[in-house]
Amino acid sequence: MDWTAQIDSYCERVDFTFWSEPANAVTNAAFLIAALFVWPMAKLLPGARALAIILFLIGLGSFAFHTTATRWGAMADSLPILAFILTYIFLASRDFFGLAGWRPYVLTLGFIPFAAVFTPIFAWVGMGSSAAYAPVPLLIFIYAFLLRHSAPQTARGLAIGAATLCVSIGFRMLDAPICGVFPLGTHFLWHLLNAVMLAHMIRVYGAHMLEGRATLG
Repeated sequence: MDWTAQIDSYCERVDFTFWSEPANAVTNAAFLIAALFVWPMAKLLPGARALAIILFLIGLGSFAFHTTATRWGAMADSLPILAFILTYIFLASRDFFGLAGWRPYVLTLGFIPFAAVFTPIFAWVGMGSSAAYAPVPLLIFIYAFLLRHSAPQTARGLAIGAATLCVSIGFRMLDAPICGVFPLGTHFLWHLLNAVMLAHMIRVYGAHMLEGRATLG
């Protein structure tokens, strides 16, 4: 595979020069700012610290993709996102549901068949390439439902995060359809909302953990 092959996936890009997607590139700073915003709380908790670092890497990887528009850039973009999802599932399984031993690892790996089942369904209803992201808010809503009695504040925070991600995915889907009338596209809004959503999700996890410590204290 040629990792330097060029990819033209977004409305804003008109050629393969470095700054052909200025809005899509610059708005990745939102991920870096979000990571720094949650760091004071995250540094108190190893799990939240890992999520904040991955969030920072998401910004760097996405910037690489929206400037180089290459296959390697796409990989640098997608791997940190996958790492964030899997890390959060592991932490949620362990710390929200109290699973121990091998169980959080199995549940984390279970996201792969979960996504494999639901992604084609979302693609079938017309979500295009955004279908690959749709299983994520679905899973978060499921977690929120399961936690509604045992941890209502955490469940509410998860539901807000999932709803925000749904809106964000909507903007991602709109990028191509409205390109003819709005050449800037809407992908940059996907970045901005995702930065807010991911920071929110880290804060939800951190608040859950810190509340537990306070209760134990």
